Amino acid sequence: MAFQGNFTAVAIWVAVAALFDFLDGMAARILKAYSAIGKELDSLADVVSFGVAPASAVFILLRDHSLFPGYLDTGSLFIPYLAFLIPVFSALRLARFNIDDRETTTFMGLPTPANGLFWVSYCCGLHVLTSEKEYLFYITAGAIFLMSLLMVSGIPMFSLKIKQIRLKGNERQLLLILLMIAFIAIWGIIGVAFGIVSYIVLSIVLSSKFFASESEE
Repeated sequence: MAFQGNFTAVAIWVAVAALFDFLDGMAARILKAYSAIGKELDSLADVVSFGVAPASAVFILLRDHSLFPGYLDTGSLFIPYLAFLIPVFSALRLARFNIDDRETTTFMGLPTPANGLFWVSYCCGLHVLTSEKEYLFYITAGAIFLMSLLMVSGIPMFSLKIKQIRLKGNERQLLLILLMIAFIAIWGIIGVAFGIVSYIVLSIVLSSKFFASESEE
């Protein structure tokens, strides 16, 4: 779908992948199907679903829908390949996750599903504008580097999973859900990207104690 330029279909399939990624742990617990190879296959699937698939969409966005600045015309054939930094950093993020025993209720760095959802909604919303606005190329290129670095950063980000149906203890998750619904209602599918940005901002604000403790050390 990505290489056909069908950004809406890409967004739908990556959302489906995110749903299954959300439910796979529950299925493993119900079936009592734990294994070391399952853990590795889960990460491999995540690299494809939230790394390669979104990167393919970003590649097409840059190649077919972007207006490059004049001084970059000679490198226009190669610039779209910047998109494939996304799966590279997704793989690094997932490899670290598999060996980091701190990431149980809190993630260290931006989770790959959140990054993948950001990019497919971004592409879906912006592909109609990029051919008309040169500055959107700078935003896209800058976002590739920023989001990739956030994935491998040490910034604590709260888990999106709600373990018990109650308000106490789930305030952050419920606030994010409300923001996501509001953004989608206002801006359509690109509202998902704004929701992911809100998730990052909320996590950084709420992790102020983390930064304080780091500075004290």
